[in-house]
Amino acid sequence: MIKKYIAYYRVSTKTQGLDGNGMSSQRLIVRRFVESQNGVLENEFSEVESGKCNDRPQLAAALEHAKRIGGTVAIAKLDRLGRNAEFLLRLQNSGADFVCCDAPNADRFTIGVMALLAQRERELISERTRLGLAAAKAKGVKLGNPNPQNALIKMVAANKAAKVDFATKIFPIIQEIKSAGVETLQGICECLNRRGIPTRNGKNWYPATVRNILKIQNA
Repeated sequence: MIKKYIAYYRVSTKTQGLDGNGMSSQRLIVRRFVESQNGVLENEFSEVESGKCNDRPQLAAALEHAKRIGGTVAIAKLDRLGRNAEFLLRLQNSGADFVCCDAPNADRFTIGVMALLAQRERELISERTRLGLAAAKAKGVKLGNPNPQNALIKMVAANKAAKVDFATKIFPIIQEIKSAGVETLQGICECLNRRGIPTRNGKNWYPATVRNILKIQNA
């Protein structure tokens, strides 16, 4: 029987997700692995999430899909994902079969140990940060931003610039979709989601988010 695989890709920055640099390399690794196993790649799930973020809807979807069809979730590289305890525990407790292309012998026991180590490392980093700030404060170092109003203005300007930059990058893709005959906002959303292209916040597309992109481009 031919083994079924479901790919899961993740990058931590929106630029990697949109331009495909990190995502493309993961996709290549997984596809080569599946070919080496004489398997078939049934589906692919991808998302842009910070390593600190535990909201992984595409991971949940990949694991659920694997259980439904009796497939195996394939992850390109465990080394980076292995530093996130939430990801590891979800993988371990999902009940779905999984394989890591860079560590194909990793099992649920291995994943469980890595999860404990990842959680401990996060706690140690937090503790070191807390002690460092306390030491700086004891030496009379002023913590925080001395000009919060100016910082807020810069933050708003940077956020606006990021929105425009993202809209500029995604607009040609929307135009390509429209040129194929898809005119409705809902239809464009579905095409973007099927391609695994996330929004600027790393989420799924909705008609309102597509409308916002078009407004920015037409402004």
